[in-house]
This record gives sequence, structure tokens and C-alpha cells, in this order.
Amino acid sequence: MRARPPGAPTTTSRGSRSVALGRTGLIATSQPLASAAGFEVFRHGGNAVDAVVTAAAVLSVVEPTMTGVGGDLFAIVHDGATGRTRGLNASGRSPHAASLDQLRALGHTAMPDQGVLSVTVPGAVDGWSLLLAEHGTLSLRQALAPAIACARDGFPVAEVVARQWREAAPTLAADPAAAATFLPRGRAPLPGEVFTCPALAATLEVIAAEGRDALYRGNLGRTIARDAERRGGWLTAADLRDHRSEWVDPIRATYADVELLELPPNTQGFVALEALNILVDDDLGRLGHNSADYLHVVLEALAIAFADRDAYLADPAAVPDTTLRRLLSPDYARDRRRDIRRDRAGAHAPGRVGTDHDPGARPSSARRGAGDTVCLAAADDRGNLVSLIQSLYAGFGAGIVAGDTGIVLHNRGSLFVTDPAHPNHLAPHKRPVHTLAPAMAFRGGRPWLAYGVMGGDMQPQGHLQVLFNLTCFGMNIQQAGEAPRARYDPAGVGLEHGIAAATGDDLRRRGHRLVDGLGFGGFQGVLVDPDSGVLMGGSDPRKDGLAIGW
Repeated sequence: MRARPPGAPTTTSRGSRSVALGRTGLIATSQPLASAAGFEVFRHGGNAVDAVVTAAAVLSVVEPTMTGVGGDLFAIVHDGATGRTRGLNASGRSPHAASLDQLRALGHTAMPDQGVLSVTVPGAVDGWSLLLAEHGTLSLRQALAPAIACARDGFPVAEVVARQWREAAPTLAADPAAAATFLPRGRAPLPGEVFTCPALAATLEVIAAEGRDALYRGNLGRTIARDAERRGGWLTAADLRDHRSEWVDPIRATYADVELLELPPNTQGFVALEALNILVDDDLGRLGHNSADYLHVVLEALAIAFADRDAYLADPAAVPDTTLRRLLSPDYARDRRRDIRRDRAGAHAPGRVGTDHDPGARPSSARRGAGDTVCLAAADDRGNLVSLIQSLYAGFGAGIVAGDTGIVLHNRGSLFVTDPAHPNHLAPHKRPVHTLAPAMAFRGGRPWLAYGVMGGDMQPQGHLQVLFNLTCFGMNIQQAGEAPRARYDPAGVGLEHGIAAATGDDLRRRGHRLVDGLGFGGFQGVLVDPDSGVLMGGSDPRKDGLAIGW
């Protein structure tokens, strides 16, 4: 009998549910209605890209707290027919009129967390269109049909989304258009209550009929621009016309026989890779799952990588190519590994990577803790594998709805900084740093795993912990995604319920400060048995989601 492949089902499940299985297609999302829409795509002959775009559009309706037409998107796609793996950066840029001087003249010493000045060009719709055009079999009209039906006919609001909606109600109430659209009864919908959004249904119908140009060159874009101008914002129709998503090559690091793929800046994917490189010579499995020895070394590697992120992450046009190469080099990883003590937590500063500035003087380039994001993963029997992340950033993004479109605009511009010496400072036509980070892994040189762990800074550290759960600790994909997680933050370390109290005590003795109130994200993932081709999936019980196969 052959050995059980990593991530495969076990007869002694420690998860709350069984691994989802399929042969033709499998999809995992944070909402059953979105997963069901993707399942129907597989059932009618579509591929993994068709399924994931269809599901992402449905999530834009049924999980409006997290994602929408007014947000951004990143994806990693492995094309089974060509054997090519590439990433899609469908994030938008700042308006051409964005100005630090004007921001200060308006009385702001930092980027606003929400509101019209935090709005950048939304890239998600262009991302959907490009994914389908180059890797799908469905038209955009076909892919949007289930989302249109959900918005037009209504859907029952799921429990986790209802809680998030309720928490965001004060933000929505402050904007008349947002309140009219998402608080129709003067309050957030209750769990199980049916919510309809005719304005968003009409917008999606226009996009289905006219394609991506409806938003970037048509009346929808002009409506968004007029609304931004009315509010005193910078966004114009010309900014929308200029948007183009970009195909990029993933960046990679190897641990044992697994190669982890992330996307290059402006995303924070290199954080996971840098930390993985630092840990490459550690026998983590021997340390014991969620033991103090294991968590200490992982958290220390992450602290180093996050310090480098805060110093160097920005639009790639603002940072030399040599910076990323140095951060991901084996020599740099070995140097930084020497900074980690087994018995004591360190105060880790960013490393010097050959640039002519003092990285220690740089402010943090991302606000920690935010992360209202969705991740989706899908695979099919044609060898296609997809990991997709889509978001509005904060809950209901910038907190504003553009006119009568039903479109919530995201607030990714809030991640710019106002220090002109920092590479991530606000400037015209510039991409802000992004927390969004889809992930994929190869095993033995073959595509194996597509996954994500949403939740701001939890994303790269969740990638590592799930990967180690699979490869070092023998968990199946469902167990790996729902096992208790730890979270690094400059304020301290968060330990999820289920990690032993003795572990926390030991970490305190080593100098870690334990804090409450940090989120631990939501996992979705699919993997492929390299021998049988059976597709396996897991969906995080921290969300409302579902993994389902055909």
C-alpha cells in the first residue's frame, strides 16, 4: 500500500469536517452560495478559472462587507494545458491628481482610513475579464449570471457576514448612498434575513452586457468619477480609463521538497518567502506542532520579514529590483537566521539590502489588523489550479457607495504613507502596498496546492503555518486550515484558542508579549493528489464557507 500523500484524508480526522473530494473539479470559498455557483460551473463543463471567477462575483454580492466590484484582485493561475504558472496583479493605482501637498492642505497628517481620499482605482472587474479571456471558457456575461441573480432575487445573509455587517453599520449610516443600499431597514440584515440589492444587480447586468469597459470607459465609470468629484476626491474618469491589470511572474522559495509561490510587490507575499528561507534548515516537525519551541522560531522569522516589509514594500517602480532579490537570497536568510535566539525574543529591525537609505527610520507601510478579504481556490481535472484573493480592504471599504450604482469603493489608498522618504509615499498614478497574497505550492516539481489565508497581516504567516501543518505535521488539508494559529504583531503575539496555556507561558518567559484581539483569518484551499489526480479541499470553520467537489 502506498503512503498517504501529504494533505490527503485520514481515518483519524482532527478536523471539524471531512476533506471535500472531487475528480472533475473542486472549489473552496467563504460562502456556500459562491461555492455552489462554482460547483455548477464544473457540472456544466467549465474549468477552474471559470468556477473561481463566477464564485468571486457571487461573493461580491453575498459578502459585501469583504469584497465587491469596487475592490482589487490578485491571483495565481497554473494552466494545465501549457504548464505555465503566472500571477495576475489586478490592483489599481492612485488617481493622477493625488498629492501629498493637497492632502496636507486639507488638514491630514496621515492618510485617511476611509472616505473618498482613500479610494484608488478598483481593479477586480478588469481582473475577472482578463482571467476569463486568457484562461477560461465562459464569457463574462455567463460568469456574472449567478451574481446578478443573487443581487436581484435576494439571498439569506449568513451568520459571520451578518455579524460583520452589524459591526460596519455606523460606517454605512454615515454615508446616505451606503445607508440606502446596505441598511434598507435602517439596520444591518439579521442572520438568515433575505437581502436584495437591485442597484448592484443593475450594475452587474451592465458589466455583463458591455464587458469591463462598462466600468473603465463607460457610463458606470463616469458615474463613479462624478460621485468622487462631488465628494472632493481625486478619482476621475481618466484614471479609470488608464487602468490595466498586469501578468507577473510569481516569486518562490523552497522548504524540503515543497516550493511555495507568492506574488511580487506591491503585495506582501515576499514576507512568507523570506521567513521560509530563514527557517529552511530548521527541523520544525521535530519541535512539535504549536509547541513553544516551534512557535518561537516561526514568530521570530516572521518578525524579521515583517520589519523588512515595513521598510521596503511599495509599488515595484519605487523600489530597486535588487532589493527584492537580496531579501529573498539564501545568503541574506542565513544572516538573518543568526539574529534568532532559541531562548529569547528579539527586537528585530529591517536589514540593509544595498540601498542608500536608513531602513530603520522608515515608518510602517501597512496598518496591521485590517483585512476584510476573501480567498478562493479551485482545481479541475484538466490540470488547472487557481488561488484568488479579492478585497475592499476595510469592512465596506471606504464606507461610500458611488451614486446609485450599488458599488462600494475600496480604501486601499489608506495604505500609502505621508513620509516622502518612504518608497510607499502617496504619489500620482502609483499602486499602494497590498496585504492581499494568494499562494500556491508545488511538490516534487508538480502543482500541488492552491490556497490562501485572508486577514491583513495574517496572510503570509497563515500561509506558512498551513504549509507546515501539511508538510511537517502530517495533517490533511481540512485539518491544516483549521488548526489553531498564532499571529505575530508589533504589539505582541496572539495565540488562538486551542493552543496550550503552557505554550503561552513559555513564550512569555522568552520575552514575547501575549495580546488579545488579533484576528486569525480564514483559510480556503484545494490540493491535487499527485498519483491519483483526486482533488481535495478544505474550508475554514472560522468563516461561513464550503469546499465542494464534482
